[in-house]
Amino acid sequence: MLHLFTGLEFHTGLLLVLALLFVLVYEAINGFHDTANAVATVIYTRAMRAQFAVVMAGVFNFFGVLLGGLSVAYAIVHLLPTDLLLNVSSAHGLAMVFSLLLAAIIWNLGTWYLGIPASSSHTLIGAIIGVGLTNAIVTDSSVVDALNIPKMISIFMSLILSPAIGFVIAGLMIFFLRRYWSGTKKRRRIHLTPAEREKKDGKRKPPFWTRTALILSAVGVSFSHGANDGQKGIGLIMLVLIGVAPAGFVMNMNSNGYDIARTHDAVVHLQQYYETHKPALNHAIENAPAVAESSTEPGGEFHCDSSRTGAILNQAQTMLNGIQSYEELTPDQRNHARRLLMCISDTANAVAKLPETSSKDASLLKKLSNDLLYTVEYAPLWIIIAVALALSLGTMFGWQRVAVTIGEKIGKKGMTYAQGVSAQVTAAVSIGVASYTGMPVSTTQVLSSAVAGTMVVDGGGVQTKTIKSIALAWLLTLPVSIVLSGGLYWLSLLFI
Repeated sequence: MLHLFTGLEFHTGLLLVLALLFVLVYEAINGFHDTANAVATVIYTRAMRAQFAVVMAGVFNFFGVLLGGLSVAYAIVHLLPTDLLLNVSSAHGLAMVFSLLLAAIIWNLGTWYLGIPASSSHTLIGAIIGVGLTNAIVTDSSVVDALNIPKMISIFMSLILSPAIGFVIAGLMIFFLRRYWSGTKKRRRIHLTPAEREKKDGKRKPPFWTRTALILSAVGVSFSHGANDGQKGIGLIMLVLIGVAPAGFVMNMNSNGYDIARTHDAVVHLQQYYETHKPALNHAIENAPAVAESSTEPGGEFHCDSSRTGAILNQAQTMLNGIQSYEELTPDQRNHARRLLMCISDTANAVAKLPETSSKDASLLKKLSNDLLYTVEYAPLWIIIAVALALSLGTMFGWQRVAVTIGEKIGKKGMTYAQGVSAQVTAAVSIGVASYTGMPVSTTQVLSSAVAGTMVVDGGGVQTKTIKSIALAWLLTLPVSIVLSGGLYWLSLLFI
């Protein structure tokens, strides 16, 4: 890890260490803020003791981060505009990361202290938006171009729709369980609360198969949470390292000749595609916003200009031709290669979305775009493990406040076994699917809305005061985190 500090000034190296610690602290807070989502139902249905439940959650959060991939990580990173990612200096990169992390940490800690199940995902996304908007204002650039608008819209849609989907699916599960799984006395036990079970049968624990379903679904929520939220920390660390120590991280220095050849071949295939689909490329160029003049040489400021796609493709092909290792390129050349590949990928994605592009061609362009970024959008194993440890250790502390809200304060009655299973299965599947399709979602919102859905359909109703608090936090999280991070970024720029 000492290569992180190669070529860095002493104070920049210290700030880099501090920035990495900030990311890990954010992940640890995310862990104990969101652990309640996995353990509340198994604790309140007496399926597991609290001590065992939080350890289980920590372990499967860890495995979720390890096996969750990187699609969500870079979905978060690319909320920032491509030009800002391409040209961020060490000082501005640090200011950006410190501002958005500090804003996210402040809001997460505040809502955790009050026991409100607020969204860590909303907080982080709001903080990124605040940084992007502030950067546009201080650089006199267009506010409209300050963010990756298409990416932001897709992420907002996933954040808005996922709680509604959780509410509906969990409610439907309870409806079918009530209708088709309550015909016999043995089956009806799944619809008891722990207190009712103890009073009726004299037993504190759920029935064996019900208890098994509760534990397995809690494992699923923990794994899915790690897979989705852990990636956000990975993306933040890569953002820090690319901005502050670009020589070793703008490209995957462990890439072999085959990996680089795969990227080079994608460039060649895109050149061939555009030669036979010139009208589509011209259409994408017409739709692209105007950009400032940029340097075509390594080391200069680079702006992604779709009108120069042909020249950029030629330059990338020449730079990667015959390369067996990125060590053969100078640090400036690596930085420039990353810029070229990101720009080419952006243009390919724009062409893929055109109405005249067939579904077959869109799939081809998507594959070529993934090949282009294969050695760019990556994360070293030590980063993945560090984030996994921070998130899993964080799950073992501070979970009680939010767990009480989920377990006791959403519904007017106690939680039945069927409600616990329905809410957890819904959350585990929904978040798991989102993680592997690159959609950041809020574990807190999905599970809370799933619990509420089961309570409404099961006839118990919800506690209006708690729902209002959760809704208020949902409404305030984005604007508060935008203002916090934007204000902190503006203040930090005054000292640069």
